[in-house]
Amino acid sequence: MAPLLLLNGEDVRALIDLPSLFEPLEHALVELSRGTTSVPPRTVARAPGGFLGSMPGYIPGMALEAKLVAVFPGNHDRGLPSHQALIALFDEQTGMPLCVMDGTVVTAVRTGATSAVAARALARPEVRTLAILGAGVQGRSHLNAFTTMFDPPEIRVASREPDHAIALAAADPRARAETFEEAVRGADVVCCCTDSEEPVIARDWLSPGAHVSSVGVGAEVDDATVRDASVFVEWRGAAENPPPTGSAELQGVDPSTLVEIGQVLSGEHPGRGSDQELTLYKSTGHAVEDAAAARQVFDCAVAEGRGQTFEL
Repeated sequence: MAPLLLLNGEDVRALIDLPSLFEPLEHALVELSRGTTSVPPRTVARAPGGFLGSMPGYIPGMALEAKLVAVFPGNHDRGLPSHQALIALFDEQTGMPLCVMDGTVVTAVRTGATSAVAARALARPEVRTLAILGAGVQGRSHLNAFTTMFDPPEIRVASREPDHAIALAAADPRARAETFEEAVRGADVVCCCTDSEEPVIARDWLSPGAHVSSVGVGAEVDDATVRDASVFVEWRGAAENPPPTGSAELQGVDPSTLVEIGQVLSGEHPGRGSDQELTLYKSTGHAVEDAAAARQVFDCAVAEGRGQTFEL
């Protein structure tokens, strides 16, 4: 067996390149909607404080991978990430293991980057005000991704922990800390990045034509927003499977009313219908996103000679 490449969190952080990740993510989402990928629904094993999810995926010509991700919301109180993961990459022709890499960094970066890809397809062309709700790992990831994709003059950050909002806002001179309502009112794009089990937005806070992005595992988006918005997803299974495989907010929603973001990116669906339309991108996270990001990291590591090798 060929040597296996090992990439730690520091390696992955140095190798993953946000600006050039957008295009592979778009490709992965389009192929997912075209049905060319092979990705079974995420399976989970539950523990007292969280769950361990298994997310294998295959994109022809790009990657064959599997991610193990542990989601333990209480880790915030322990000073640990709520999401911790490993990703294994395999040769798609032989099945030979190629690489094991830290998946925590990949999960953080690809989630925010995919939200930005969706926002570019769905939000109104000019994003002047960006609201980030949640100031943890995903709040920072979304701030980085959306300010790379767009150039908003005004950024508002809100958190259930005001000190966290102040700290994240300090990362960008355009940003300031606000309450949730202050952050949302008048915003062009609202990014919900919390692990809240209760809504952190209200429908009447949202301006006509706003775009909402939600990546939380809990029910962070209120029912009225889901009802009134045109809803876009990575896969319709978000409404067909219970959480955490599916979305808590989309339980009971008719899957036929949902549009996969890959359909918009391919031109099969027009996406936003008017400047006044409320759009919602509800993400559950998907293995094709991990595959796209892991492939980028692996190729860069090989090119730069980074990481350690070992034999099983």
